[in-house]
Amino acid sequence: MGVFADQLVDVATVLSTRAAAEQGGVISGANPTALDYTDPFKLWVIQVVIIIAMTQLLSLGLSRIRQPRVIAEVIAGVLLGPSVMGHIPGFTNTIFPIATNGPIAFLNLTSTIGLVLFLFLVGLEIDVRIIKRNMRASAAISAVGLIVPLGMGAALGVGVYREFSDKSVNFGYFLLFTAVAVGITAFPVLCRILTELKLLDTTVGVVTLAAGVGNDVVGWILLALTVALVNASTGLTALYVLLASVGFVVFLLYPIRWGYVWLARRTGSLEQGTPTTSMMTVTLIMILASAFFTDIIGVHAIFGGFLAGLVVPHENGYAISLVEKLEDVVSILLLPIYFTLSGLKTNLGLLNTGLSWAYIILICLVAFTSKFVSCGLMAYTTGFNWRESGAIGSLMSCKGLVELIVLNIGLQAKILDPRTFSMFVVHALVLTFMTTPLTLLFYPEKHRVHEGTHTAKIDAEGVPRRSASEDEVKTKFSIVLDRIEQIPAAMTLAQLLQPQTSRPPSYASSIGDDKDDKALEAASPPTQWRSRTQIDALRLVELTNRTSAVLKGQAADLLLHNDPIVSVFRTFGYLNRITVSAALSVVNYDDFPDAVAQRATEFGSQMVIIPWSRGATSVLDEQEELGHASSGVRNPFDGIFHKTATQDQTSSVVYSEFIRRVFLRAPTDVALFVDRGLNLQYAGSTDQQLFLPFVGGPDDRLALAFLVQLAANPGVRATVVRIRKTDGAVEELEGAKAVGNTHLTMAAADTVYGQHNTQTRLVSDTADNLLWDRFTVPSMTPRDDTVASALSRISFKTHESTEPLHTIVALVEGESAKLSPGKNLVVLLGRSRRMAVESHAAELQRLVASKGASIGSAVSKTVGDVGAALVASGSSASLLVLQAAVSTL
Repeated sequence: MGVFADQLVDVATVLSTRAAAEQGGVISGANPTALDYTDPFKLWVIQVVIIIAMTQLLSLGLSRIRQPRVIAEVIAGVLLGPSVMGHIPGFTNTIFPIATNGPIAFLNLTSTIGLVLFLFLVGLEIDVRIIKRNMRASAAISAVGLIVPLGMGAALGVGVYREFSDKSVNFGYFLLFTAVAVGITAFPVLCRILTELKLLDTTVGVVTLAAGVGNDVVGWILLALTVALVNASTGLTALYVLLASVGFVVFLLYPIRWGYVWLARRTGSLEQGTPTTSMMTVTLIMILASAFFTDIIGVHAIFGGFLAGLVVPHENGYAISLVEKLEDVVSILLLPIYFTLSGLKTNLGLLNTGLSWAYIILICLVAFTSKFVSCGLMAYTTGFNWRESGAIGSLMSCKGLVELIVLNIGLQAKILDPRTFSMFVVHALVLTFMTTPLTLLFYPEKHRVHEGTHTAKIDAEGVPRRSASEDEVKTKFSIVLDRIEQIPAAMTLAQLLQPQTSRPPSYASSIGDDKDDKALEAASPPTQWRSRTQIDALRLVELTNRTSAVLKGQAADLLLHNDPIVSVFRTFGYLNRITVSAALSVVNYDDFPDAVAQRATEFGSQMVIIPWSRGATSVLDEQEELGHASSGVRNPFDGIFHKTATQDQTSSVVYSEFIRRVFLRAPTDVALFVDRGLNLQYAGSTDQQLFLPFVGGPDDRLALAFLVQLAANPGVRATVVRIRKTDGAVEELEGAKAVGNTHLTMAAADTVYGQHNTQTRLVSDTADNLLWDRFTVPSMTPRDDTVASALSRISFKTHESTEPLHTIVALVEGESAKLSPGKNLVVLLGRSRRMAVESHAAELQRLVASKGASIGSAVSKTVGDVGAALVASGSSASLLVLQAAVSTL
């Protein structure tokens, strides 16, 4: 019988001998680590917890140097095995006892089930559409990358066999295993490295992925053939095994696949893009039945899991949804057990001679050069430059978990002895560790050629780009969307950005031209104030270690066109005559700010807009439970105020850090829209009331200019109050002290860019006065009609105060009280963390204390002192916090 079947028999034998025992457990003095064949669960839990803890700990460190998780899993096994912790007296016999049944049988069975499910996920990753991209180059690289390493691996096996192998082992079988171990490429690890290094949208990444698919499929076929030959008693039996395998593959890929797709359509799973409970049941039965059949015919059970993965369709994100339901249990609980057991079988103590280490070095050199040179040269001959060829050669030399599976099968079949097994495990770790650094060395970011698969784009019409310094009126905006809750805020702000016009609706498309729009533009040439607003919606998807994230990276184009958030926003733009383009980027969460900055540069954006809103919080729920009426106002700062101990607190703090990093790294102006929700009472119109407290500084000047632009919309009314502080010497000194102590608060790094000196303060004050006079003093020359109309809807006032923050809060409360039911107030304000006129930190502390709020420093770091004062006061107004580009004085 096969390995999987043998393990089931071992477990059944153990269970059949179980009898009632002492039930007192540890209370009766029982040792939970004692080897008990009748109740192995306790020891199994201890083993699994140790394995997971060790793996996660190592993974945290290795992920910092961008190494794949499989390295941490194998090293964890090496550390827990005889090489390191095995030297602790009693550790191995107590925690990982070597036995043919009992606890170790359960651990082996668990690891095999995990491996079967993992190979199912690997099969899901293989998409035939990938192979079609750059077919000629990828096929050539894949073929040469298999033929040359297989030949050199067989030649290497001759020397290894003579020096280390028992002569009772079949020489031909040994050469087959060494050849496959050297020639195979770890496709799952390759996918994760390509995604981690952001290479899936490059020509190098697409070609390497396609070549890796072909290499992987052929490698599994060779391994299946090798296992069949090893397990067969005669050549005729091996032939029958091979024929049965081929027949089963055909049976799975055609009748079973057709039936599976029909059932998925019948249950609505394909239409919904997610499997129903019945489809999940069918899928699991198919995986286990396929693994069982390949195991009983003499091929390892993992091939059945791999073949089952090829059956699942990829339409409408169905495969991604299926992976999301399985991957966490597989990758966190089950799979680490298998590779840790591989490490437990690795005994570095057996490598105690110079000859052993010499052959390890030789194995590494042969395995690397055979892959690197052959794949690199073939890539060079097919048109890639030397950097791209070096990156392709480095990536194709990746080993990792696939080779470890091959080695484990060889060890179980007794083709490899423990010493030879340990030598090849070391070589697999070394080559996998080298892949990422070598790829970055050959192919850094500045030399990459992108194809547009990983970061998918729906481009807008070609419009000449102009630098932000040339534009008084902003027409090109980038809006960041990474969650559905941001859609209302994005729509609200986008509605303000588009003045009323008679232009027909249009939306961005990469196919065809909008002839009607062009004709209209020719008939009525637009000025800056009449230019059509263009919005680029950037959809951010977090890249994780999960297989589903890798699949999302590969299918970014499909995700973008099917993404509900992007679809809703594009439809909104079409209905409101706003040109909308869209892009989707799958990156690590820490790289979100860089992705925003990069996309803003590519689009030529004049302002990056970040909506910040969320649904009803647990604070509101608690109020309702206590009988208090809920106002329905959403406050994204609840977590920072410590009003709730739920996950909202963490999400607010983490997201505020992301916002500050965008403020720091964005190449253009940035606006943060803190949406407090719409008033649900409809007042017969959707007019917006804007309010701007103008204190001074580059951010406030940007806010004033932007408010005038928004007022070009006839549905907008605005009030601007210039706040002048009087008698503030003591206050300013206290504020400076408070600023000096901000590093003591518990929050992420601040984004303060510099302080005023005498010269910059004078220049800034002059710029404030010039801009204020420009909009408030009658002009000698006629203004543009749109500007004049906008200024007619703005009320300008001046106010002096010794406590500016208290005054601003009172003014906002007064403006809110004037609003008729159903109206909404939006407060525009400068962030003023850079070149602020003066610090309000001391006054902010007094205001927060008077309101009885518990505020963290992250609030003022995110929205500035004025914004923090409004949030602390409990204002129901939405906030539009603006920061001018860093290059602006």
